[in-house]
Amino acid sequence: MDAFEAIKTRKTIRDFDGRKVDDAVRDRIIEAGMAAPSNDHMRKWEFVVVDDRAARLRIIRSIASDITGEAARKRMEESGLTDDDQREMYIDAIPKQRSMLLDAGLLIVPCYYEPGKLLTPSDLSSLNYFASIWCSIENMLIEASSENVYGVTRIPSERDRVAMRSELRIPDEYEIPCVLALGYPEADARRTKQKAFSVADRIHTDRW
Repeated sequence: MDAFEAIKTRKTIRDFDGRKVDDAVRDRIIEAGMAAPSNDHMRKWEFVVVDDRAARLRIIRSIASDITGEAARKRMEESGLTDDDQREMYIDAIPKQRSMLLDAGLLIVPCYYEPGKLLTPSDLSSLNYFASIWCSIENMLIEASSENVYGVTRIPSERDRVAMRSELRIPDEYEIPCVLALGYPEADARRTKQKAFSVADRIHTDRW
């Protein structure tokens, strides 16, 4: 699979069939992440692979496990969102926030060195370390797609973040941008509908 095909076939999946992702595939995915550009050239990135189900439960304990599709639909009614595709994505996603992390064949917590205060940056350049790790995460998603492995990223709540730091013994100078849940889709796994757009309409030459 060439790079463009891997990018185009990447899909957000939250329903996994439970199969473990082979260690060799895991290593290629992480190696792809390590090939991304970094702002300081040092690639101070670490990747915690969480296999143990009990450990997974401990790091996601604040995620509600009993949100139904109907409750998610009601939440969308109250949110003010008007785009039908966006609403349907959330209605599908919200009830699966816990199960997708528990059932993923490969659960990775990427960590990156953060010398400043992520949530109170002094200027745009202060976010360079944060931007770089997301380049790494995108590389991982693309390589996973080339291996017919798909998944989703989840930004942890502050409670989850604290739990992860404690459970996974993450050093204070490292931050957690997301949790990456990857695996093999269930036969009837739902794929989030992408919004249609025209590339030509998004390109501005010389000025907007």
